[in-house]
Amino acid sequence: MEEVYGQYARTVYRYLLTLTHDDDLAEELTQETFYQAIRSSERFDGSCAVPTWLCAIAKNVLRTYRRKHPETEDVEEHTPAIPSAESDVLASAKRLELLKKLHALREPYREVLYLRAFGGLSFREIGEVQGKTENWARVTFYRGKELLRKEVDEDE
Repeated sequence: MEEVYGQYARTVYRYLLTLTHDDDLAEELTQETFYQAIRSSERFDGSCAVPTWLCAIAKNVLRTYRRKHPETEDVEEHTPAIPSAESDVLASAKRLELLKKLHALREPYREVLYLRAFGGLSFREIGEVQGKTENWARVTFYRGKELLRKEVDEDE
């Protein structure tokens, strides 16, 4: 299971992060997902890929968490509709504008946002790269995200 964890933990974490939009919660639920996977490993029959099986467990772990914590944000858990060509063009233009604004941010915000969003690094890893602490990376990411949000809001 250590090998499976090493290979798929990041995939499960990212999946949960897209559903929760909360780094800490996604990390916590990732751990619970692997705990549940160990408990039910005898039921894995190989009819699907391991990451698919783990993400299914993760989705159930998230549902259980939300039942126990109804105050948490209710994020839709269904697969989004296939976008039209029109919405693809609009989304692409918005992404380009967002990337321009991200590139215009001052350091260290720009680099931390790049490392997190495009490098997929954890806050611990970002702290190591920057020679700072994990907490510094979290705070810097949050502040950079807020600066970026203000820039986007000003244009709307």
